Amino acid sequence: MANTSSAKKMVRKIARRTEVNKARRSRVRSFVRKVEEAIAAGDKKAAAAALKEAQPELHRAATKGVAHKLTVSRKLSRLAQRVKRLPA
Repeated sequence: MANTSSAKKMVRKIARRTEVNKARRSRVRSFVRKVEEAIAAGDKKAAAAALKEAQPELHRAATKGVAHKLTVSRKLSRLAQRVKRLPA
C-alpha cells in the first residue's frame, strides 16, 4: 500500500487514467470489429465506410498513447488491404 501522500495521489491518478484508456481501447476495438464484420459479410461499400470511420479513432488511440503508432499503422494497412480485395 502507498505510504506517502504523493504515492496515494499517483494510485488515484493511475486508476482514473486506466479507466479512460480502457474506454478508448474498447471504442477502437468496436470500430475495428465493424470493419471486420462488413468484410466477413462481403459488403465492400459498408466495409469502406466503416474503415473510413475507424481510421481517425485508431489514430487518436496512437496520439493518446493507448496504442503504438506503428501498430495502428499496421492494423489500418491490413484492414485497407482486406477491404480492397473484396469483390465490388
